[in-house]
Amino acid sequence: MWLRSYSTSLYLFLYAPIALIMVFAFNAGRSGLSFQCCSVQWFGRAFGNPFIMEALGNSALIALCSALLSTLFGTLAVFGLQRVGGRVRRFFDALTYCAIIVPGIVIGIATLIAFITLFDLLNPLLQAIDPALPRLRMGFGTVVAAHSLFTMALVMVIVRTRVEALDKALLEASADLYAPPLSTFFRVILPQIAPAILAGFLLAFTFSFDDFIIAFFVAGSETTLPIYIFSSIRRGITPEINALSTVIIAASLALLVASRYLQNRQPGA
Repeated sequence: MWLRSYSTSLYLFLYAPIALIMVFAFNAGRSGLSFQCCSVQWFGRAFGNPFIMEALGNSALIALCSALLSTLFGTLAVFGLQRVGGRVRRFFDALTYCAIIVPGIVIGIATLIAFITLFDLLNPLLQAIDPALPRLRMGFGTVVAAHSLFTMALVMVIVRTRVEALDKALLEASADLYAPPLSTFFRVILPQIAPAILAGFLLAFTFSFDDFIIAFFVAGSETTLPIYIFSSIRRGITPEINALSTVIIAASLALLVASRYLQNRQPGA
């Protein structure tokens, strides 16, 4: 009985604040802390705000680019590690899980230092080649690079699980029929791991779109949606922010459910 009560209290502690934000998104009043039922006006105002729409566009484009890159390189890395055995593979497996376990603030600081060091080395060389060349600085590209490195580990874990579950008899049958390796990959392997690749893409997109900590360190002058929300709530919580947060929560949950569904699909289903 006490374990059930503890579990219920834990879930309430985790999800009650989220539910409260979603309720206050339908506030008819102007205060974000006192509820007056009920209106959807703040959803219209949020998506009619040009600054919000610009931040939303930046976040969506960054998430799309980073998800594509992490899915491509993560999938290639999985097949590359399949050919490596012993201690080398265990070492890279440990690095993969470290990228997931390490706190976001550590990744943000590390990537910030790495980019600053790299730019300090490259900018003088570029200026020496041609003074008219633009200087490398923090912005869209650094956020995409940082998110790609972080989310690639998620893609690798998901895709590797599906690759290891492949029916080896199908690969042997393809080899017995003298199919070249490239044909085997596109006709036998890829159709079976496609749900896992798509699940990894959706998960990478979700994590990149929702990320604040890493983007805060490497975004430079770019404003993503989480950064905009953080800047706004420093001036006070408004129903507009609640409405925007509700849309983000709903979209993230939908992507996570779709990702989970694809992960649970059986190969070839």
